[in-house]
Amino acid sequence: MKRHHAFVKVRYAETDQMGVVHHGNYAEYLEIARLDWLDQLGVSYKSLEKEGIMLPVYELNTKFIKPAYFDDVLRIETQLKELPRVKIEFSYQVFNQHDELITTAYTILVFMDSETKRPIRCPEFILNKIKN
Repeated sequence: MKRHHAFVKVRYAETDQMGVVHHGNYAEYLEIARLDWLDQLGVSYKSLEKEGIMLPVYELNTKFIKPAYFDDVLRIETQLKELPRVKIEFSYQVFNQHDELITTAYTILVFMDSETKRPIRCPEFILNKIKN
């Protein structure tokens, strides 16, 4: 399925006293990569919201293999796991600038109507972009 690479440079404020990226920052890194994946596909999250579609995170799982440090440049490989229906699932591999795998993760998001707050099917225009 569709794969994309995004890059994030670790800021000092994202590290703890040991100089290691605090685990809570990875959710933001994955979001950056996921939004970049959508942009590369030609879908703006802002336009989805204007259309009344939200994509809240339903599940987040992260496995930390090695630490990341201040000033590291992380490459986040984002891959769609399967064609979305009501849910859209992504897997991630995070590499440091030495091309070492440091983190793996996956997220499940749900397409939701912003007015009713009810799950909806993946919009057809997104499916068409994924299939092309």
